Amino acid sequence: MSDQIAKGDDFQRRAEKKLKGWGLFGSKHEDAAELYEKAGNFYKLGKSWDKAGAVYVKLAECYLKCVSHLEKALNLFMEIGRLSMSARYCKEIAELYEQEENLKQAMVYYDKAADLYQGEEVNTSANQCNLKIAQFAAQLEQYQKAIDIFENIARQSLNNNLLKYGVKGHLLNAGICQLCKGDVVAITNALDKYQDMDPTFSGSREYRLLADLAASIDEEDVVKFTDAIKEYDSMTKLC
Repeated sequence: MSDQIAKGDDFQRRAEKKLKGWGLFGSKHEDAAELYEKAGNFYKLGKSWDKAGAVYVKLAECYLKCVSHLEKALNLFMEIGRLSMSARYCKEIAELYEQEENLKQAMVYYDKAADLYQGEEVNTSANQCNLKIAQFAAQLEQYQKAIDIFENIARQSLNNNLLKYGVKGHLLNAGICQLCKGDVVAITNALDKYQDMDPTFSGSREYRLLADLAASIDEEDVVKFTDAIKEYDSMTKLC
């Protein structure tokens, strides 16, 4: 255990040295955060809980300072009209909030990044940010918001040869969110809409899964619900 604690001490010293050095737009705080995290892991392995707790407080402080510096950089690039750089910093701030599991703030900055990417017509990056928003919205039980995003991205992807293969996955995610709302009529209507959007969807495993799940919920048949998930999951993992 003493070896683990010694390694933790070493990483903590390196983190503190990093903070005393020079870094661009908070990069030193980001680097220090990584070192503090490693220190914390070694302290936990060495069962030095007091040191682990103290180092995680420092880790949290680094993340907050990272966000502060990145926001300054973001404001600077917004002022001079560098929208692509602004989008990048919005995304980096969102990722920091995501690491801290602050999903609401992460959504705010992913949304800003998506708007900026769309303004620059970098649609792939915009979609990546929007998918993050949809994911977090679903986790926060904001199902309609998630549904709207998944459906919109599916619609945009239909005529894009590079993106059209992801359409069924987006519609599946939207359908699962419909199911989470507990409205069988809504999911039935959604399936009709998805067939209109993509005529090949009705022959897909994704469609069959959603239809079977909707039927099992309507019939209150737990076994049928479980079997439908097992059958789909045996070929394509849902998680």
